[in-house]
Amino acid sequence: MTTAREIMTPGAACVGEDDDLVTAARRMSELDVGALPICGKDNRLKGMLTDRDIVVKVLAEGRDPHGVTAGELAQGKPVTIGADDDAEEILRTMGSHQVRRLPVIDGHDLVGIVAVADVARALPDRPVGDLVDAISQG
Repeated sequence: MTTAREIMTPGAACVGEDDDLVTAARRMSELDVGALPICGKDNRLKGMLTDRDIVVKVLAEGRDPHGVTAGELAQGKPVTIGADDDAEEILRTMGSHQVRRLPVIDGHDLVGIVAVADVARALPDRPVGDLVDAISQG
């Protein structure tokens, strides 16, 4: 069966846990992405930061994005997938955690990102439709 390594977008860029949100937003704009992994000084994944996080948790609350770090918005243990995990595990993980993007980990190293679009390109329509239903609830 297809693995995460085979369908992921490799070479995921990170935002540092100590980077402010203006830096993070600029990086998202440069890369034309809506989410970035948050990486620590130890090169470990700390979480994911989305453009929505910046808007809802910072701007809408009147906070200064220059004074808030990406690490402050990292919540709990990040949801990840192993590079050699199969497509069924990707679907199960995305659906159960209602996430559209999964960082792909090989050991402790971030090696890529699997997005719903990657899954849609790699798998038949039915599992993808079920996934979209699962992550769209709530």
